[in-house]
Amino acid sequence: MNSSKIFGIHAVQAALDYSADKIKQVWVDTQGKDKKHAALISQLQRLSIRFEQADRKRLDKMTDGKNHQGIVAEIELPSVHSEDELKHRVSNMTEVPFFLILDQVQDPHNLGACLRTADASGVHGIIITKDNASGITPTVCKVACGAAETVPVYQVTNLARTCRWLKTQHIWLMGATGTTEQSVFAADLTLPLALIMGAEGSGMRRLTEQQCDFLVKIPMKGQVESLNVSVAAGIMMYEVFKQRL
Repeated sequence: MNSSKIFGIHAVQAALDYSADKIKQVWVDTQGKDKKHAALISQLQRLSIRFEQADRKRLDKMTDGKNHQGIVAEIELPSVHSEDELKHRVSNMTEVPFFLILDQVQDPHNLGACLRTADASGVHGIIITKDNASGITPTVCKVACGAAETVPVYQVTNLARTCRWLKTQHIWLMGATGTTEQSVFAADLTLPLALIMGAEGSGMRRLTEQQCDFLVKIPMKGQVESLNVSVAAGIMMYEVFKQRL
């Protein structure tokens, strides 16, 4: 069982709201007497989750001096799903598929942010690569604010092979790149779709881009050449969501 520690008011609150059964132990600052601490303690008691009081020095040590806001929890991290589970999910879908593919995105903050927006915009799952990519970590869970529990993450060994298989299931592959002329806002995104975002800085790998059915970009007016991958993914996910409304 893969367990780790998360910390901070919002991260622990999200765990309580979405995955209370995964919480193994909680430590609360003995000096934490504000309303948020009191509400968390009350919720822990209602859910019969074991917690103990700890002074700030102990919590500092548990979190390597990071900003824990007086609360730390040990949780079982959400599972990463397999390629076979992805195939089973796709083969049994009754809704129009919408997946997000992250091609070697390594920053856990970006994965966490993508999960949070994916939950809000109706994405059925995020597909990540096994190598050179962030998996589910405490940082991902903290940034995702509960979405790591609600949006399945599928880890695949060979992304190009997975892309080819998705196309056999009549899912269109849309790649995001700044080198195309096609605006994401002008594309038809109501069809069965997998949005592919490339890695920070380098973008999609050549073999991944070759699998795309079409490429899109976000029109930009200013002088900045590109957006953060999670920001760009968020804009595109919400364009899909908007069109499907």
